[in-house]
Amino acid sequence: MRIDAITPVIGATISGADLGNARHIDNLKEALWEHQVVVMHDQPELAPQEQVALGRAFGELHMHPAAPQMEGYPEVFVIHADGDSKIANGNGWHTDVSCDEQPPLATILQLHTVPPAGGDTLFASMVAAFETLTPAMQAFLANCSARHESEHIYRGRYAQRGVDDAGRVYPSAIHPVVRTHPQSGRQALYVNPSFTTAIEGLHPSESRAMLSLLFKHQQRAEFQMRLTWQKNTIAIWDNRSTQHFALWDYWPQTRSGRRVTVLGERPVFRPGRFIQRNMRLSSARL
Repeated sequence: MRIDAITPVIGATISGADLGNARHIDNLKEALWEHQVVVMHDQPELAPQEQVALGRAFGELHMHPAAPQMEGYPEVFVIHADGDSKIANGNGWHTDVSCDEQPPLATILQLHTVPPAGGDTLFASMVAAFETLTPAMQAFLANCSARHESEHIYRGRYAQRGVDDAGRVYPSAIHPVVRTHPQSGRQALYVNPSFTTAIEGLHPSESRAMLSLLFKHQQRAEFQMRLTWQKNTIAIWDNRSTQHFALWDYWPQTRSGRRVTVLGERPVFRPGRFIQRNMRLSSARL
C-alpha cells in the first residue's frame, strides 16, 4: 500500500490497498485524517453490499435526508446524471449535508461510468483556509456560530427520480463557524455556500458580507486539488475539513456511480493554539 500526496495542502493517491484487509483500512483512515481526501484508481467495482461494508468500517452510516434510496440498500445514494437530467449532484461548492445536526464524517464515492472528458471534482482544504486567516480573524470566527439550512436545496430536487417530498421537513442546524477535527486536532472553517445561510448574532448585512468574504477565501486555488475520475475510481473525503465541487461540464454524457456516507459527530470547537499557515498566495489574502 503506497500513499503519494497530490498537493502539499490536500489529497493523496493510494495504490495497492486491499479494502478487505483491516490493517490497510486502519492505514487508509490515518491517510484520510492527514490528507483529507484519498483517491484509489486501482480498485474493482464494488457491489452495493461491499460499499456498505467499507463505509461501516469507518463507522455508523448516515442516511441522506432527501435523496432516493437504493432498493435493498437504503444507505446507498445512486449518483447519476445524463442527457435527460435537470440537475447533477454536487454541482456547487458544499460540504455534504452540513444542515444535519450530525453531518457526515466521510463520503465514499465510486464512479462506474465516467464521461469521455470532464466530470472532474474539485476539493478544497478548509484547514488551509482557516490557517491562512489572520490571527485576529481566527479569534473572531472561533466565537461565531452559523445556521445551515436545506429547504432551498432539497425541496423538489429529486422529483425527476420519483421522490414526492410533500409534507417532508428538511433539516437545519446551527454549527460553529470553526470546528475542531477530532482526530488531527486542527481547526477548519465550517461554512459553505450551499447550506450556510447566516452567521448568528450579526445583522443580516454583516452576515452576508462576512460569508461572502469567507466563501471567496475558501475557494482559492491554493487550497484545492482536482480529481479526474477513471472507471471505478474510489474517492473518500473527510467532510469535517473539506469542501468539494463536482463539475457538470459533460452534458449530455453520462456520469454514474454509488456513494455511502459515514455518520459524524456534532461539530464542536475546542479552544487551543491557532496555527498560522504561511503560504505565498497569488494575491491579497482576502
